[in-house]
Amino acid sequence: MSEFLIYFQIGLKHVLDVHAYDHVLFLIALSVPFSFNDWKRILLLVTIFTLGHTAALFLSVFGIIAVKVNVVELLIPITILITAFYNLFTAGKTSKNGSVNLVFIITLFFGIIHGLGFSNYFKTLLGGSAASKLLPMCEFALGIEAAQITVVIVVLILSYIVQTVFRFSKRDWALVMSAFIIGVVLPMIVESEIWK
Repeated sequence: MSEFLIYFQIGLKHVLDVHAYDHVLFLIALSVPFSFNDWKRILLLVTIFTLGHTAALFLSVFGIIAVKVNVVELLIPITILITAFYNLFTAGKTSKNGSVNLVFIITLFFGIIHGLGFSNYFKTLLGGSAASKLLPMCEFALGIEAAQITVVIVVLILSYIVQTVFRFSKRDWALVMSAFIIGVVLPMIVESEIWK
């Protein structure tokens, strides 16, 4: 049980690390268009993102995929930027089934990119064979899922407060938060090591 808690806590800290806030930024961008009424859809999106993240770790641990760290470090803020821009263009619009399926596929792909960003550290964290890393990987994934759900709940609570107390419309809330995220992420892209 103590080993489970170790990897579960590593998953929690991976998402909630204040020094590596890119994961939280992505979750904010993913969840600002939603309200508590949309809890099933946002929970599904978060879980799909976790599955993508875990799939990337799996592919990396078994040597199926390897990507240069500086490439992934550039792609991660780009995924956040794309998500925030998507919110700008779709805020206040009702989504059709086709676009919903596309959002799920893109979220899975973005989860893979974010997972690749952590894969090198994860491989060094665990010794032994690739097969011996499967259980810790699942425990880590549960920690990630719990932390992501916590972030989404906080965003939904803030959304509720802003919309009821301060009378922001759902659309305006999504626009303001997405613009804020774009403002935070653009310098991350410009200052990326890949340009140096």
